[in-house]
Amino acid sequence: MDTKKPVILCVDDENIVLETMKEQLKRPFGKEFKIQTLESGDEALEVFKDLLAKKVYVPVIITDHAMPGLKGDELLIETHKLNPDTRKILLTGQASANSVGNVVNNANLYRYISKPWEQDDLVLTTREALNSFFESKRLKEAQEHLLKLNIAYERFVPHEFLRTLGKDSIIDVQLNDQVQKRMTILFSDIRLFSNLSESMTPEENFRFINSYLNQMGPLVRENHGFIDKYIGDAIMALFDRQADDAIAAAIIMLVRLEAYNQGRQRAGYRPIQIGIGINTGNLILGTLGEENRMEGTVISDAVNAASRLEGLTKHYGIPLIISEHTFNDLENPASYAIRFIDRVLVKGKSEPISIYEVFDTDPSDIRKAKLKNKKMFEEAVDRFHAQDTSNASELLEKYITQNPFDNIAKMYLVRCNQIKEC
Repeated sequence: MDTKKPVILCVDDENIVLETMKEQLKRPFGKEFKIQTLESGDEALEVFKDLLAKKVYVPVIITDHAMPGLKGDELLIETHKLNPDTRKILLTGQASANSVGNVVNNANLYRYISKPWEQDDLVLTTREALNSFFESKRLKEAQEHLLKLNIAYERFVPHEFLRTLGKDSIIDVQLNDQVQKRMTILFSDIRLFSNLSESMTPEENFRFINSYLNQMGPLVRENHGFIDKYIGDAIMALFDRQADDAIAAAIIMLVRLEAYNQGRQRAGYRPIQIGIGINTGNLILGTLGEENRMEGTVISDAVNAASRLEGLTKHYGIPLIISEHTFNDLENPASYAIRFIDRVLVKGKSEPISIYEVFDTDPSDIRKAKLKNKKMFEEAVDRFHAQDTSNASELLEKYITQNPFDNIAKMYLVRCNQIKEC
């Protein structure tokens, strides 16, 4: 007989009872199920454990109550602990109300049948128990499948996106759903990726990008943000709690990058650099497309500004720039290593905005020197923007003697000298 067939366990200490039960059940169920008889509760418990270990379904167990050793109610309670899904039928003429109640309360007893039983009653009860077991199994599998689908959907549509839209499920999302909200946007990009990409095959490109994103993506989620989209090697992430979450994510991304680069160098690859731009502002988050193909996205000048700031990291030779809007939204700006570096005109805006460098991840000596002379640097930059280039130049020269590795200060000194020459 096929041992992988689902098994109906029949337990009674009287062999003639077992043979009768087996014969009555074999006719309607023998083709689909193995009818296994056992003469003690202890033996039945061991067989039950063995069948579970072999991943054989035991949809129904039918047992007498009054048996030597493990009683029927005790057997059903023990099997319930091992597999609550098995339907339990107590078949006896001697069980007390307390025994039956014990099984009902502690083993989810499916049915109690008195001896002597009617064959039709036994068959009908067993059939109903089998149907109940497999219907429950189908429902559980459907729920597990739905859960897996939801998890898979979240890889493409983050749960936070749905939550922001006020939706419980992706099923509820409709075209033109939208919400306006103040959020912080983080853009990051690998510098000179095109040059790096040209030296790799398409397959190597995908492996490299996925390896890098696998390092960075979780850091966004760990700091209460979610990734709106990947744009090749670039990351666009949104943070709706507070601007500090985006700063924290950016800092840890740069720390992780250092460790990632060490691994690349050990493997014989050259290290990479990234730029990160962060801006805060009002945006519209919603769905675009058409009924049969849509995607979630955000629309806002604030998004464009964050992308622009990321691009400026290359110009200033630093990894992390934030806007004045993000700076003003920070809970405690003094807890970060931040300094004002410039005022720039962002595409689509008529007025320039202030931008700030976050340099927490600079080498220790450079970070300390920047913090120590921060006031001198910012005063020199203020003088420059006030068109007081003579005093700005004097302060910058003094600053650079104490901070010879500060390329932004050197850039400003070049600007001052160019203005003097005009």
